[in-house]
Amino acid sequence: MNVIQLPTSKGTLEEFQLSAPRTFPKQAQTPFNRIAYSAAHVVADPRADVDPWLDCAIDWDTTIGYRLHLWRLGLGVAEAMDTAQRGMGLDWPTSLELIRRSIDAARDVPGALLASGAGTDHLAPQDATSIADVIHAYEEQVSAIERLGGRIILMASRALARVARSPDDYLRVYERILSQVREPVILHWLGDMFDPALAGYWGHDDPMAAMEVALAVIHSYAAKIDGVKISLLDKDKEIAMRRRLPPGVRMYTGDDFNYAELIAGDASGHSDALLGIFDAIAPAASAALAVLAAGDRAQFDAILEPTVPLSRHIFQAPTRYYKTGVVFMAYLNGLQDHFVMVGGQQSTRSLPHLAQLFRLADRAGLLTDPPRAAARMRTLLALHGIDG
Repeated sequence: MNVIQLPTSKGTLEEFQLSAPRTFPKQAQTPFNRIAYSAAHVVADPRADVDPWLDCAIDWDTTIGYRLHLWRLGLGVAEAMDTAQRGMGLDWPTSLELIRRSIDAARDVPGALLASGAGTDHLAPQDATSIADVIHAYEEQVSAIERLGGRIILMASRALARVARSPDDYLRVYERILSQVREPVILHWLGDMFDPALAGYWGHDDPMAAMEVALAVIHSYAAKIDGVKISLLDKDKEIAMRRRLPPGVRMYTGDDFNYAELIAGDASGHSDALLGIFDAIAPAASAALAVLAAGDRAQFDAILEPTVPLSRHIFQAPTRYYKTGVVFMAYLNGLQDHFVMVGGQQSTRSLPHLAQLFRLADRAGLLTDPPRAAARMRTLLALHGIDG
């Protein structure tokens, strides 16, 4: 049962021998010395009689149960973000309901860390005609989340990227919103590899020039900013920005390629974390953060290094389709009973891609029950006409 025939990128089949899983604690044992958010996926409801390309049906019990799983491991939840298919199947009304349910669930979990994405996605980019439209859209979502008692992650805006004509337009929008928020927020700079509609964000195609605009906002409103999450998949740019942040403003790495070394840090500082990959590798992430807090850098590296090839595979170009790999990991590990996604997004990765994900997850020790994972992989293979 622990041998499976897997497809290769060459169209052939090869035998793969599963290994024993690594043993990680099922709940956090000690406090971390890093703040660590996992951007969390949503679980679709495959029984709902909806058009899956047009409508959004969520299995609420399993979705909230997954957040409880992350909190038990000591991870925070970054809610209704890109990993939850925000803008790729998850609309704003459903996002707000998701945020409401997560806030309610967090109240019953001592120390639960939760922050939620506020953006402008109810305003279609083509319908935005002015900066005032963007400001109003941000204000609507921020206000709705604050009324629920939620903390804000201020997401990048496709509508702003479309209507802005200069860096000054970005400054105007962010200064207006930051001047009004009740609590310090996390700014979210998402690179165009995650969302092509965000190309040229902050008014520049050059990321270093864009960084100057973002830093100008952060230094002007440092008291209103808890931190900034950047997802550029470039560790040097992240470190350069991290070293220029004002005191008290955190860098939350969103680099799903280089997270291990960025979280560990160097003599000049470290990054905290707000990562989509932590959804897929949550037990390993929790265990690694615990030993890092205990001062054991070598063990931290030993736990996380095997997860990096898996993460780089899940987040390979087109990067925006990484959510498929995250949900597939949850399916393989029995955290949901099906491999169906909002918007039919389970179709965005090929069978050879998913087979390689299976291999890399096994090598990282992250298939918690190998026979179950193999059985579920065989089900997928059978649907594609392959006897695994």
